Amino acid sequence: MDLATASSVLRLLADPTRVRLLALLEREELTVAELAAVLHLAQPRVSTHLAKLKEAELVRDRRAGVSAYYRANSETDEHQQALLKSLRESIDDALLREDAARLPGVLAQRAREEGWADTVAGDMERHYSPGRTWETLARSLLQLLETGDVLDIASGDGITAELLAPHARSIVCVDSSERVVEAAAQRLKPFANVEVCMGDMHALELGERRFDLVLMLHALTYAEHPAKAVAEASRLMRSGGRLLAVTLGRHDHRAVVEPFDHRNLGFSANELSRFANDAGLNVLSCNRLSRERKAPHFEVISLLARKP
Repeated sequence: MDLATASSVLRLLADPTRVRLLALLEREELTVAELAAVLHLAQPRVSTHLAKLKEAELVRDRRAGVSAYYRANSETDEHQQALLKSLRESIDDALLREDAARLPGVLAQRAREEGWADTVAGDMERHYSPGRTWETLARSLLQLLETGDVLDIASGDGITAELLAPHARSIVCVDSSERVVEAAAQRLKPFANVEVCMGDMHALELGERRFDLVLMLHALTYAEHPAKAVAEASRLMRSGGRLLAVTLGRHDHRAVVEPFDHRNLGFSANELSRFANDAGLNVLSCNRLSRERKAPHFEVISLLARKP
């Protein structure tokens, strides 16, 4: 972000009302009337400030029937996001705390008038409701799976194995970090069907063991030789076994991923498919799973392949 852009943002937020609006819209998606009620301001004044924030792309809106809902824009430039975060963390003000305290009452009034589901229709995944979380959804859907014998390559501290353990015959978790393996072993101690060990994804020493499902969930970004790692996964699969690989799509944001020790800058769907084909696997699907809302908008690619 250049000096002119930074100065423009700082000038815009020199008005306390705009800071209050942005603080609320980072918490919740709100209409002009709801913002006016929280801030104890007239709606025209709120609309004027919102227009300036929207022009600067600090907030965005969506239509739902006759209403317009505003929220903070999480897809702005990463440097601008860092500047806003720094300002947010530096401010401790009674007025902002009072706004936050009034917000639940305004949301409760909305729910009484419209019904919660109606107000978030078309954008439901962004909003919290009691008990309705991504973790709950994942644990619920996993009950439908029968995974057999599973190999989790670059398994991290075992969160995936913890989710899968009740639905698998056995799971072997492999990671190259001693400290991470120790953390995974501690987490997975309650599951007798899970084994945790150290290993190099390029050359796994698991004897004659073969698996029905091999997971490489964000493993390949840590691979010095990704094609070799996929071939090694294929070697350890039974006939009819499946490989599920999830990784970042090809990008050029080296500085962003360096703190995470990534060895490469992601892959294209064509590259992943080629790795699988070269390893003797049949590609069932290879496509983009998601694109992050926040800059730099990383994409996630998923490969599902089967061994003949």
